[in-house]
Amino acid sequence: MDLIEESGVFPPRLEIQPIFYPVVTFEYAEKIARDWNTKDPTSGKVGYVTEFDVRKEFLDKYPIQVAGGRDHREYWIPAADLEEFNSNIIGAIRVVAKYEPSNDSR
Repeated sequence: MDLIEESGVFPPRLEIQPIFYPVVTFEYAEKIARDWNTKDPTSGKVGYVTEFDVRKEFLDKYPIQVAGGRDHREYWIPAADLEEFNSNIIGAIRVVAKYEPSNDSR
């Protein structure tokens, strides 16, 4: 989150992260942030839900994928396309919720 706040965009993916997975609904993002990230030491046990707008013309190149359940809808953006993704964000990336192991509210 610090890198996003510093630059205003999503940082480059690590070599072990070939795909960027922006999710479609708040509920799915909340589940990831609250139920997964708060248990993951590599995330610092903090989960954030961000919200942002992306130009439709850009997203139309990527079909929505269903990952593990019908409510788990996300885009699969190749890491090589992340810079272009960032340039198609309209406005700012906003934090709409933050979760810590003892925090389950927005």
